[in-house]
Amino acid sequence: MSMGFISVPLVVFMIVVAPLWLILHYRSKRQAGEGLSGEDQKKLETLVARAEDMQERIVTLERILDAEVPRWRQK
Repeated sequence: MSMGFISVPLVVFMIVVAPLWLILHYRSKRQAGEGLSGEDQKKLETLVARAEDMQERIVTLERILDAEVPRWRQK
């Protein structure tokens, strides 16, 4: 009686759950290993370009403030 109580869920687990678990696990590993998609790569390049533009603007604004208000960084 007790062997049937344990063996039935174990068999169901080994036939149904374990294969699904392995398939889903290795599918997610493969997708993670592929890296960025083409669309994600484009978005990343766009963000990098925008960040560089903003950095240039910040440097320009700091130069203007340094010329017009010499002690602005101390405030």
